[in-house]
Amino acid sequence: MSDKLSPLAPAISPALPDIAGVTCRIARARYKDWDRCDLTFVKLAAGTSVAGVLTQSKCPSPEVEYCREALKQGKARALIVNAGNANAFTGARGMAAVQKILSLTSAHLGCAEDEIFVSSTGVIGVPLPQDKAEAGLKAVFEADPCGWEDAAATIMTTDTFPKMATTSAIVGGQTVHLSGIIKGSGMIAPDMATMLGYIFTDATVEAGFLQEMLSAATAESFNCITVDSDTSTSDTVLAFATGQNPSPALSSFDDDGADAFQAALADLCMQMAHLVVRDGEGASKFIEIAVTGADSDDSAKRIALSIANSPLVKTAIAGEDANWGRVVMAVGKAGESADRDLLAIGFGGVTVARDGLVVPDYDEAPVAAHLRGSEIDIAVDIGLGSGRATVWTCDLTHGYIDINADYRS
Repeated sequence: MSDKLSPLAPAISPALPDIAGVTCRIARARYKDWDRCDLTFVKLAAGTSVAGVLTQSKCPSPEVEYCREALKQGKARALIVNAGNANAFTGARGMAAVQKILSLTSAHLGCAEDEIFVSSTGVIGVPLPQDKAEAGLKAVFEADPCGWEDAAATIMTTDTFPKMATTSAIVGGQTVHLSGIIKGSGMIAPDMATMLGYIFTDATVEAGFLQEMLSAATAESFNCITVDSDTSTSDTVLAFATGQNPSPALSSFDDDGADAFQAALADLCMQMAHLVVRDGEGASKFIEIAVTGADSDDSAKRIALSIANSPLVKTAIAGEDANWGRVVMAVGKAGESADRDLLAIGFGGVTVARDGLVVPDYDEAPVAAHLRGSEIDIAVDIGLGSGRATVWTCDLTHGYIDINADYRS
């Protein structure tokens, strides 16, 4: 957790409502040499359904491997999140630590182990200390319930502010609530989700349908952000539906209110994804990249990500330099269909290049003024078809180097 607040942090954090069937507690397990809470325990009502999206990394943590299997049964009673230690690349000792957490928590709640979900985040390659885990769990089980902001702060690592979002939907004439907390600042690239994020709703949603909706929402949110093109070993997003609202159960899009719930879930995921980008390590600019005119939507997304992940583009934006040639470079290297002489590029609504050339009488002053701001828009028209996509990223500053050079200490 950084002491220096990101300049892109929201001025005001939203007030999240209580979600019936969800109780949060925090404690200090001291997974790192810091004086802060780093263990989060979320107790969930019996019958809570769960869905999740997990990293596609070929070197996942044992927590990810375990959650992938536990999701198959679709029920949850608890969530445990450890901060400061990723417990990844730790072999049998890492899995033994997960098993210890599961056995202690299941005994505490009197539930099956596969109803408990576990995440860890922090330094890779250091086994999670079982003694600290056990002591931390004993403390957190006895701790007083806490609010959303405390829970959001406890799951942080290099984040500079707690990330929270909320929304609601009308289902069968009843207002259902959705709230989420998330952490993520570096090692962020779309390959399922890109961080640790947890969504809670009081609605009743069948697990398979919740999975369908979460996967769809992820495709347009978490999978459309990038900070540094690196995909973590621990990336996890879990959604829990406690069923404590009197609204009717949702099991398909034929159900009354299902479309509204999907829209609310998509909105919540987008809010959470944008918060991660706004806290990108060392970031000073929030960048939206919209690509149109590609062969397909998938092609447009690959081109947009090529631009978003380019260090040359990101450092140019950091330096407030309208170097559109770097955007041309990133389009060209994406490996997608493109024609130099059909390409158009704009910054902040001002077209700077078209048909393979800088526009006649180009005036850089309004573009320079746009780049001095903190919200940057880049538009690229490929000129070939109807494919379109939008992704979000941040600039690349020396702050990114400072944070990551000191990460293990």
